[in-house]
Amino acid sequence: MAFENSVSVVTISYNSAATIRQTIESVLGQTVPCKEYFVIDGCSGDGSAAIAKEYEAAFAAKGVDYRVVCEPDRGLYDAMNKGIAMTTGTLVGLINSDDWYEPIAVETVLAKYRETPFDMMYADLNMIQNEKVRGVKRARLRQGYITTRDWNHPTTFIRRELYDRYHYPCRSVYDDLDVLLKIRKNGHKVVIVNKVLANYRLGGRSNRKNLGAALSRMRIKYRIYRENGYSRLYALEAFGMEIGKWLLS
Repeated sequence: MAFENSVSVVTISYNSAATIRQTIESVLGQTVPCKEYFVIDGCSGDGSAAIAKEYEAAFAAKGVDYRVVCEPDRGLYDAMNKGIAMTTGTLVGLINSDDWYEPIAVETVLAKYRETPFDMMYADLNMIQNEKVRGVKRARLRQGYITTRDWNHPTTFIRRELYDRYHYPCRSVYDDLDVLLKIRKNGHKVVIVNKVLANYRLGGRSNRKNLGAALSRMRIKYRIYRENGYSRLYALEAFGMEIGKWLLS
């Protein structure tokens, strides 16, 4: 199979004027440009879409198909589904508008795919708090146990055709876990790269310090594990992850 540069990137944005430039410029500044880049804005009221449109000429100069879509959506994962549906690349990466890539992200993904064609790849992640690196979350791939402690969504690239099978269900903040479990459960090729490829700002919806919200997310995560056929013991995993995030946030 011929494979040149077939990486698509999607950014979801809503009232992200304070951070979206860094996200967009991280895609623009890749050592190897992506094939296409789509910003899906949920009708922000702070000028996020206008900021995104400022970069049209810069991406055109690099030969990247760049589009900014501004329309209402039913939330984060509905917007992701819309953006993914627009893509034509072999691989799709999702980088949200308060996070950003390292310059080698696309180059690293392409090199790994040529070395070992995969269905899903993820890598190490810088955890950012107060604009400083708080730590590195390492990517791991365990065969007998699946936990989000080993996985970093902002560094993830998935074969486009898998998204046709595994849409985000738009039910909760953990739709991404649902897709991860389906990919792992159905035996698709998953690989990791132990390089930092993205930066993630702490303090989003899944990190807010509210014990009641943490317990609610624990129940949601446990339900997703069970719906995908995983053991009741994953209740301990869901509880431990949410309490740990609550204490650290």
